[in-house]
Amino acid sequence: MATDHVDVLIVGAGLSGVGAACRLSRDCPEKTYAVLESRDAIGGTWDLFRYPGVRSDSDMFTLGYSFEPWTDPKAIADGDSIRDYVRRTADEYGVTGHIRFRHRVLRADWDGERARWTVHAHRDDTGETVTLTCSFLFTCTGYYRYDAGYAPQFPGTDRFAGRIVHPQHWPADLDHTGRRVVVIGSGATAVTLVPALAERAAHVTMLQRSPTYVLALPSRDVLADALRRWLPAKAAYPVVRWKNVLLATANFQLSRRAPALVRKLLLRAVRGRLPAGYDVDRHFSPRYDPWDQRLCVVPDGDLFTALARGRASVVTDTIDTFTERGVRLSSGEELAADVVVTATGLNLLALGGMTLSVDGAEVELPRTVAYKGMMLSGVPNFAMTIGYTNASWTLKSDLVATYVCRLLHHLDRTGQQVVTPLPPPDGELVPIIDLAAGYVLRSIDVLPRQGARAPWRLHQNYPRDALLMRHGRLTDPGVRFSRAGTPERRTVRA
Repeated sequence: MATDHVDVLIVGAGLSGVGAACRLSRDCPEKTYAVLESRDAIGGTWDLFRYPGVRSDSDMFTLGYSFEPWTDPKAIADGDSIRDYVRRTADEYGVTGHIRFRHRVLRADWDGERARWTVHAHRDDTGETVTLTCSFLFTCTGYYRYDAGYAPQFPGTDRFAGRIVHPQHWPADLDHTGRRVVVIGSGATAVTLVPALAERAAHVTMLQRSPTYVLALPSRDVLADALRRWLPAKAAYPVVRWKNVLLATANFQLSRRAPALVRKLLLRAVRGRLPAGYDVDRHFSPRYDPWDQRLCVVPDGDLFTALARGRASVVTDTIDTFTERGVRLSSGEELAADVVVTATGLNLLALGGMTLSVDGAEVELPRTVAYKGMMLSGVPNFAMTIGYTNASWTLKSDLVATYVCRLLHHLDRTGQQVVTPLPPPDGELVPIIDLAAGYVLRSIDVLPRQGARAPWRLHQNYPRDALLMRHGRLTDPGVRFSRAGTPERRTVRA
């Protein structure tokens, strides 16, 4: 059977993969491409997660695509609306017909003599292995495992008489109406689940080992609502988008420069949402500084409303053991439960689990250094998408897709065929994901690293990165352009 060949092969049909394909269609219409998706639907995270209340934790004017205005009234949107938006965009830009579903990529091998990748994928629907080749490989797989969330082993779960579920694989038959629910966790998933479950549950308890910063924001954007009355969507959208980008950037920079002040402001806002005397210091005052981990956003303060009305409560303690009736804590208190939800986080998985080799040599990801947060030292004609940790994922993914299109045009214009990032000649190497969250720390040693300065480091600053990625030079000391058959030098730092 003849092997299919495309100019660009995209792995993943979630928010990033669809955005990358749309960018190719818009900016490089002469290029052929295909999208391989391991699941049977478009949407990635937004198709996988189906737990009650699932929604964005970023505003949709920045989480949405820059080229496709978000027109829904809600700025912080539910998962169904986001999934529909991604699917609708894929249809509008002709991307859907390029997607091959149930294709799980296993490995990709670079052949420098031919300047092309050979990609091997398993078809989960037929059981066969298929092979494709491409000139440029673009992975948009995110960085966590889709098949299993992080689920620590708690003692006594085998004797618990109720039901234990993980949000990443929410059972469709679970009815929590009138039941006592304990949600273990304090991150974005937990603060989303608690108010949603509290609408029908007898009571919901958020059991956390330690607090997280929680910020209430309006679910609608006042400026967007005003501009919609006077301007067409395509004119209003970039104004609101940049307003939100600048506010988020200012928030992050202030948190880094004056963490004590931001901490004080965040806790003051929480106190204003809760009844007098509520123990905010115990339940909402983390041990770390703001933005050492992501802030948890709650639209219209729904979590605080559920707490104030007594529909939900927060307990800060550690688990001793599960019992027949619920969860016993280290303090000796027992939380009665019919359902326990383990919102305990994610498992990281680089590149969707696929492996890479370059001219027969396996690529060891921890030994590679990221170039501009999107390419890997010593790995030719390859890009990956890792979104921002301090802002909307799509802001970064769109910059990466735009840069890939610029690279493709540069290769054609100069008659070159290969672009290979180089490692920094010296300097400190740091993790590519700059967060102290548990899911990052558990797996940081299996991920690429980044350098101390540009172009081997991005600064989690969208305006600054936009200048570099959209208008900066394509030729710099961090990258080499060549033709097929050019011998590769050793380009991975030990």
